[in-house]
Amino acid sequence: MGRGRCGTGDSSFDVPEAPPPAGQSVCVGHDANAERATSTSVVIVGAGVAGLTIGRLLRTAGVDCVVLETESRQFIEQRPRAGFIEEWVVRALERHGLADGLLAHATPQSECEFRMDGARYVFRYGELSGHHHFVYPQQLLVTDLVRAYADDAGGPVHFGVTDVALHGLDTAQPSVSFTASETGERHVITCDFIAGCDGARGVSRHAVPEGAMRVIRHDFGVGWMAILAEAPPSSSHALFGLHPHGLGAFMHRSPDISRYYLEVPAGDSPDNWPHERVWSELRERLEVPGAEPLVEGELLEKRVLDMHNYVVEPMSYGRLHLAGDSAHLLAPVGAKGMNAALHDAFLLTDALLAHYEQGDDSRLAGYSDDALRRVWQYQEFNQWLAEIMHGPSSGDPFRAQVAAARLRRMVDSATNGASVAGLYIGIDADH
Repeated sequence: MGRGRCGTGDSSFDVPEAPPPAGQSVCVGHDANAERATSTSVVIVGAGVAGLTIGRLLRTAGVDCVVLETESRQFIEQRPRAGFIEEWVVRALERHGLADGLLAHATPQSECEFRMDGARYVFRYGELSGHHHFVYPQQLLVTDLVRAYADDAGGPVHFGVTDVALHGLDTAQPSVSFTASETGERHVITCDFIAGCDGARGVSRHAVPEGAMRVIRHDFGVGWMAILAEAPPSSSHALFGLHPHGLGAFMHRSPDISRYYLEVPAGDSPDNWPHERVWSELRERLEVPGAEPLVEGELLEKRVLDMHNYVVEPMSYGRLHLAGDSAHLLAPVGAKGMNAALHDAFLLTDALLAHYEQGDDSRLAGYSDDALRRVWQYQEFNQWLAEIMHGPSSGDPFRAQVAAARLRRMVDSATNGASVAGLYIGIDADH
């Protein structure tokens, strides 16, 4: 296929794996009811960080694309999500002119602290790796990317679409149909490729015939209650309290908003956790002698996350290529989800550009294997770190002592610490 011309067409761990919502079709035939037919080179389903990054980079290279999103623009720009971005991701965004807001407002992080049995263990991964994290809430990055794609580059995007369906994935000319929110009109867009970036509950993965992809899943057997508090940061770096009651964690979000996590029983309800109980448990699990007390404030959000990981193999079927949570979910143990999604986005964009600019399809053929290599490294690190975080509350003395030994080795041994630091910051994730 040749390169498309721009402008001819009219982007988390916050949700569990689930079928698409009611009213969203996953049909793989043709849409005979479509009222308006157009064409483009790439249809991108989902306006998250992966979809919007792919769209902006394709648009910049002159490849025509259209982004479809079931939510409103206001919703995706305000929805609280992840916040830790690895430095290699920031530098990649910077090379493409997509990091101005991030670099102007993000907070760098180069160490984190574990607290256990009244002791403090500071892990200085910045010194060990030479790199650091940036703290920039995902909704702010989404806002930047929407502006870069839709406003600055004039990229076509449909918000609030319904009844999205993917057709002809194993043909040379697939298509996507949807109902436009503004008019209620049924559209069908034929294309060369579809990028499925619509997350765990989206339609893209579910449009693949049964048996063509497998979902490999791991359940941790616990829940994490994600809490947003209207409170200044309690520390200059992330805190992890390893406690028999369960993990307690603090992470930066902004000068006035803090993210906390509490390990809770699987299936627990936020209704069981009133204001005072939340802060009492956070104090119990996180405060230790010699440390500043937590800064408390109004609880703006409480959600219980089902702690599990999954990986979809392969990440491609015919002309459909999955990216981000459509293809893999990483529980927020190691802050990897957004970074994995953006790694997918860069890989898939490079593969699509090789197709349009050089007629080389080898990268598209290898996209799934290339992406999964890093995904599985991230999964392995998540699993390793989760044992430190969950071992002390497992009720198993053996697991608790193994977790303590693992933590001490990570902090006390420069050799072992450097290895962990490289994985934590993402620089060793392809090996």
